[in-house]
Amino acid sequence: MTAATDMTSIPAAGAAVVRKAPKATFDLVFRTASFGAALLVLVLLAGIMISMIVGGWPAFREFGIGFITSSVWDTQNEQYGAWPAIVGTLSTALIALVIGVPLSLGIAVYLTQLAPPWFKKPVATAVELLAAVPSIIYGMWGLFIFVPLFAQYVQIPLSNIVEGMPVLGTILYSRSPSGLGIFTAGIILAFMIVPFIASITRDMLEQIPSVLRESAYGIGATTWEVVRHVLVPQAGVSIIGAIMLGLGRALGETMAVTFVVGNANRLSGSILDPGSTIASRIANEFNEAMGLQLNSLIALGCILFFVTFVVLVIARLLVSRVKRY
Repeated sequence: MTAATDMTSIPAAGAAVVRKAPKATFDLVFRTASFGAALLVLVLLAGIMISMIVGGWPAFREFGIGFITSSVWDTQNEQYGAWPAIVGTLSTALIALVIGVPLSLGIAVYLTQLAPPWFKKPVATAVELLAAVPSIIYGMWGLFIFVPLFAQYVQIPLSNIVEGMPVLGTILYSRSPSGLGIFTAGIILAFMIVPFIASITRDMLEQIPSVLRESAYGIGATTWEVVRHVLVPQAGVSIIGAIMLGLGRALGETMAVTFVVGNANRLSGSILDPGSTIASRIANEFNEAMGLQLNSLIALGCILFFVTFVVLVIARLLVSRVKRY
């Protein structure tokens, strides 16, 4: 083929390129498929809500508001109350956030601002691999490795120190220092939510334009000032979303908590004593539950669903407020 022939195949400069219009059928199929995917989520959510309410309604009808406020869980006399499980769920999730959020943010900041290149990739990969570990592995590790060490080196010495103190003697005193308890479950949950919060926060910090950081360093800002006044405000919405994702994981975690929480149906003023959560109660009893006990367990699931929904609403409000400022 000659050069002249080649030149004739190239459109002249400024000539309009003819583009075929997409067929109306393809566009209609795409719109319908997208709408169906979005509608499917709403249908599934509505189906879950309806099934939980219908399944738990006999328990709500039988005990009323007392189902939420009562601490009794007596399978022999058909008396059920959800308050210890609700308190245990919220307590373990709060402990997980108090421990896991600073650790996650520290990991994200170190990997994006301070870590040398040769060390950054192995640590980032290790953090992400933690998210792939099954929850039952965390539970087994916690029960057989962490719990004995925690009882020997933390619970027993700490109980000896705080015994008799006015406030700490109640909160940090363990009557049976076996290593199992609310605080232990919160620590295990903290390890489980770290990879989610740290990975999302790291990705968001890396997306911030480097010119902002370089400008801050150029006017003499320290690393802490850059993180505090440049990075965190820019990634604030994403950090809140990451924290709420971790909170959702902590609220609904089942197997890992079941292994280490102690599964005791009682309220205690000490976070080191055994307790229970909604998820652990359902996991322990659902397989053999019948009648009103089964309805009560489903009602517990309905309460957990409502708590998760409230957390989502709070997250939306926080995100909207951050965006406003």
